[in-house]
Amino acid sequence: MKNNGLLFVISGPAGAGKGSVAAELVKDDNICLSVSATTRAPRGKEKNGVEYYFYEREQFEKMIAENGFIEYAQYLENYYGTPKKPVDDWRREGKDVILEIEVQGCEIVKKSVPDCVSIFIMPPSMEILEKRLRGRGTETEENVLKRMKRAQEELPLAKNYDYVVVNDVLENCVENVRTIIKAEKLRSQRSCFDI
Repeated sequence: MKNNGLLFVISGPAGAGKGSVAAELVKDDNICLSVSATTRAPRGKEKNGVEYYFYEREQFEKMIAENGFIEYAQYLENYYGTPKKPVDDWRREGKDVILEIEVQGCEIVKKSVPDCVSIFIMPPSMEILEKRLRGRGTETEENVLKRMKRAQEELPLAKNYDYVVVNDVLENCVENVRTIIKAEKLRSQRSCFDI
């Protein structure tokens, strides 16, 4: 009997490295990254259906009305959300799914999917976080300041997560998250054996 895959929620402030961590994790054949939908404009070379599904506001609000998201949130004037169907399909196939989402989205997922595992990616310091945001070269000064302010609000919420992993050196952070995934799959409560 095949167990359903697990759902891992990865959150953290913009610039903490959530996307980089997730990109490394999905190199494993059994891990899928849920592609979020957003109403924000694509950045740089982002492609629709790869980094995000880019929706018009009306299209996004229609999916909200049809209960088509596991979670959704509004962040800096734009909607972000996780389409429900692909996540459910992957889990039924026994694949583990990573949701890389905002902090407020994590709270919603924890209520709707109680067996999810939440991981907060913490920047090593606010100075390094700001350097990473500026280093992207895609943010206006106004957005950098908004994201830094938002990070100060989000960091205290790390205590609500199952795990907190500091992303100082990407390879170490990824290995720590892989260890969490392995440990969660071995939990006795997830075992398919009846003893």
